[in-house]
Amino acid sequence: MSQRLIAIVEDETPIRENYRDALGRYGFRTLGFASRRDAEAAFVDQLPDLVIIDIGLGDEPEGGFQLCRSLRQRAPTLPIIFLTARDSDLDAVSGLRLGADDYLTKDISTSHLLARVLALFRRVDALGEAAGTPDLVEQGQLRLDPDALSAHWRGQRVALTVTEFWMVHCLARHPGHVKSRDQLMDAASLVVDETTITSHIKRIRRKFETIDPGFDQLETVHGAGYRWLPASRT
Repeated sequence: MSQRLIAIVEDETPIRENYRDALGRYGFRTLGFASRRDAEAAFVDQLPDLVIIDIGLGDEPEGGFQLCRSLRQRAPTLPIIFLTARDSDLDAVSGLRLGADDYLTKDISTSHLLARVLALFRRVDALGEAAGTPDLVEQGQLRLDPDALSAHWRGQRVALTVTEFWMVHCLARHPGHVKSRDQLMDAASLVVDETTITSHIKRIRRKFETIDPGFDQLETVHGAGYRWLPASRT
């Protein structure tokens, strides 16, 4: 049974408790909060292992976005899922730009939600249960440590989310090889549309450019996907 703690921030009590019940049956510990303020107060001392957030929270139409932003500043790799009735592309892109790892609508089944939660936790888990040297990826100025879910560029930490980390990992392991959007979704355990993948890629680029304005290692191959350019270009 899992002892991981999942926080559900949802202002509608029946929905919140339904999620808690479904996740609890699988063995997760859960906490429920009706507002951004209540969640932030509880998270001061300890963060959960994953957070599920609705966008509209009580009297705050975009309280979920605000909560996501503050959580991401504190914990770059904390898995965050938006689960909301708002299914517009603009809301989805906004959530991903703030650093959410996934964006789901409330019409999904609890079994689907559980599958997405488990997929994110698989990505958090260290790779390779067998003893041995961690599967580090070093390409020029890039260093990726899957065990620590850490990324460094030119010696500086890049604050990638779990989803972003595994996308970069997928690309950088085979520099010069084009990876399709489907391959990136598989690497990050996502099932999303092309717009969502594009949003993740743009956010990844911005994070590297913040450290290195001349960053150009992540290339778009129109009609095919993306590739990480070989280290000789660095």
